[in-house]
Amino acid sequence: MQGLQIQRQLPVQVIYKGIAIRDPLYVDILVASKVIIEVKSTEKNQPIYETQILTYLRLTGVKLGLLSNFGNSHVKDGIARVVNGL
Repeated sequence: MQGLQIQRQLPVQVIYKGIAIRDPLYVDILVASKVIIEVKSTEKNQPIYETQILTYLRLTGVKLGLLSNFGNSHVKDGIARVVNGL
């Protein structure tokens, strides 16, 4: 996209009780350092998917995320907005 900074497979370090976890988590897509997009391709949305993106939002300080599941029969039915602290 023209004019937007896009980062893919961005590693996010997890710090637990002051200790860095060895393996980072990976955000699928970060747009303009403002929106995290998590991409799935499953027949059914699972609650864990929204928990996963909310974790990414909290770790990065980003406020808005989109969960996009391409496994639905209609793409519009597979998009969920996830907000952290707004």
